[in-house]
Amino acid sequence: YQRRVHGDSCFLKMIQDPTAFDVLVAPNLYGDLLSDAASAFVGGLGMVAGANVGEKFVMGEPVHGSAPDIAGRNIANPIAALRSAALLVDSLCPEAALSNSVEAAVTGLLRGNVAALTPDLGGQGTTDRVTDLIIRSLV
Repeated sequence: YQRRVHGDSCFLKMIQDPTAFDVLVAPNLYGDLLSDAASAFVGGLGMVAGANVGEKFVMGEPVHGSAPDIAGRNIANPIAALRSAALLVDSLCPEAALSNSVEAAVTGLLRGNVAALTPDLGGQGTTDRVTDLIIRSLV
């Protein structure tokens, strides 16, 4: 089933009923804005992985921007970057299923000690600490 929706109507429908869409395909500007808004449903921009998939390439990247206001403070949430890297590895080597392992590690961290999380998730953890906890869960 395909349906075309104008950008402003799509935003409203997504906010009112996030289950109304399984997949959204949009030009870059609208896709960027929609993914930023949708991140609020899952904990914010620091949680959402992204993959730009073309016929001959795949580029993984977090949905969030550069966050210059927290640069150098070791408080950025690394989860989106780690999830994006896992998607990239999966595209190159699907049998590795790294994204499944990363998801399990992230889920374990989120269900564990909230204080270990970065400030955007209500914790006092650091970028380095969260990254270390996730990597330790993988090995």
